[in-house]
Amino acid sequence: MSFVTDQKEDVENTVFKGVVLMIAFCFVVPLLDVFSKLAAAQVPVAEIATARFILQVAFMLPVMIYMKRTFKLERRLISRLFLRAVFLLISTFFFVLAISVMPIADALAIVFVEPFIILFLAWVLFNEKVGMRRISASLVGFLGVLLVIQPSFANFGYIAFYPLGVAFTFACYMLITRHLSTEIDPISMQFHTAALGSLICIPILIAGSALEMGALTPIWPDPIFLLWLLGVGFFASVSHLLMTLALQNAPSATLAPLHYLELIMAGFLGYIVFSDIPNPMALMGMLIVVLSGLYVVFRERQLND
Repeated sequence: MSFVTDQKEDVENTVFKGVVLMIAFCFVVPLLDVFSKLAAAQVPVAEIATARFILQVAFMLPVMIYMKRTFKLERRLISRLFLRAVFLLISTFFFVLAISVMPIADALAIVFVEPFIILFLAWVLFNEKVGMRRISASLVGFLGVLLVIQPSFANFGYIAFYPLGVAFTFACYMLITRHLSTEIDPISMQFHTAALGSLICIPILIAGSALEMGALTPIWPDPIFLLWLLGVGFFASVSHLLMTLALQNAPSATLAPLHYLELIMAGFLGYIVFSDIPNPMALMGMLIVVLSGLYVVFRERQLND
């Protein structure tokens, strides 16, 4: 009996650790958005994305060595890791473009339509069963997104739709991650994705410089902007590491509802750093997106129990 009790306590402690790590992720990842927005005031978007990947490789390298992960990559994984890096790069590009002019919380609220897109893609691509309740919740969530987009479109034009591109590409990124998770450990996956992302970005910057293509043309930024770029790489590495460790300790169904804390933290930091205040319609949309997303999460948990 004592053995069973000890085993139960170990499981509970592990899950609690995962929850704490997930909460830490929700507090750290908006700092990535803040530093990206600060950097975007001078640095081209492609350069910010490149800095994110290169610095992520640099920060993850000692973690790989410390945790004795192999740097050898199996050939059968390369194409999927490459595609994962492409989707992460596109989502990064769109998101930085969006928050360079939009409040972070508004852009992030639109991005939070991503769980509904994953649900749709899983239904279409993998024939996963999706009931009417989750479909209805997804439609309500899209309505909430439209409430956020409407005032943003009035103020910023077509850029307000960029976060939808982020949601779609990040949903594809997450689906690939789901299928890779049984074949490669999370730390190695993160490192190799960043390395492949760097290899994609560098030729883009070279071409952008040669052709003088605006957002793709690198510059040598002022010292303070170098600090912002360093923050982008650092918080990208730390936040993804926290998420990885959280998922190692607790089920995704337990952690998913906590993810919406990120929106609260993003709104707080947006107000403190940039004095961004979402208008009432956008706030109503954010609330609808969060409640719809939570319903989808709890419904999936019921079906999986």
